[in-house]
Amino acid sequence: MEVGAVVTPPYVARPLRLTPFRGLMLTPRRVGDPASGRLFARPYLSVAGRLLQWQERGQLHHDDEPALYLHEYTAGGLTVRGLVGALELGRRAARPEDRAVLPHEGIRPVQADDLADRMTQLELNPAPILLVHRSHDDARAALAEVARGATDHEFDDRAGQHHRIWAIRDPALLERLEVALAGSRALIADGHHRYAAYLRMQSRAPGGAADRGLAMLVDQGETPLFLGPIHRVLTKVSLEDLATAAAATGGRFAPTDRDAAVAALDAATMAVTDGRAWGTLSLPVGTDRAVVEALHEDLVPALPRGPQAITHFHTVEATLAGLRRGQDVGLLMPAPDVDLVIRIAEDDRLLPEKATSFQPKPSPGVLIRSLRDG
Repeated sequence: MEVGAVVTPPYVARPLRLTPFRGLMLTPRRVGDPASGRLFARPYLSVAGRLLQWQERGQLHHDDEPALYLHEYTAGGLTVRGLVGALELGRRAARPEDRAVLPHEGIRPVQADDLADRMTQLELNPAPILLVHRSHDDARAALAEVARGATDHEFDDRAGQHHRIWAIRDPALLERLEVALAGSRALIADGHHRYAAYLRMQSRAPGGAADRGLAMLVDQGETPLFLGPIHRVLTKVSLEDLATAAAATGGRFAPTDRDAAVAALDAATMAVTDGRAWGTLSLPVGTDRAVVEALHEDLVPALPRGPQAITHFHTVEATLAGLRRGQDVGLLMPAPDVDLVIRIAEDDRLLPEKATSFQPKPSPGVLIRSLRDG
């Protein structure tokens, strides 16, 4: 295998199960602080000492008893609520119908290995991976009951996010949630490489703390994450190149002005520009294929020249600033549909790199899991 090869991580088998853990939480003034985020990028051996120092100073709280946590956070006017627990990793799916967690992007094994090494030496899961699913009614009702009760923690962090956290320890409620979630299937929204690192850690040391990895499960039908597009710039490609490749692959390029191009964005149509002229680029995708798949799998290989590189941008402004007028083309992508992404993952397909952007993500430091707790 090539060092930079992109592969599919293994599949965890049903039942989907989140187990209680003893939450580690930074104090509100440290949550969302860039310095806290940088802590986990430092040499591994210095992190444990810094965390111990913070705990002695009252800047880190460690729960005495394990719990599942209902975590609600509000950022930029969007409120997301998810169940945070230790995801069971010990069983691998033998058949597609047995899969509990669905990746939709490939991972680079070297990067997953590095993350596994880091978390093993830290003895921490520093932040939960984000999973989304369509919850069953009983799980939704149970968590709604929790959210109507008094919070265990409520605060605004340094990044401006508002957080509310409920610790769930009642045995009857925990059992109810376990039964309600068992048949669920979750899509990885953020954290493909951390998920793959969890599986590497579990394979290296089965039967212990690494049999679980920290995860947050969001009900996309209740408090959905926003799924936005990630735009592209193709270097050393012209609008004429796009038109030629589109014609060769059953698509269509149509010149137009900027406003009309942006207004035409839909599941099969991109807005494109070289910084001087604008147009629309439509590709045949049907009902079960994303336009970003058709772009990378069909159109890019059919280009008469280039691209020398493909770069990615999260905003229209950054995309336009990132292209050289008359030398590159910018492609403004439509936002993917969550259910389409789920169908693609269920169909054993991977989307191209940086095809989805689930937002907002919670600030790091709200909930951490120590592997020393088991």
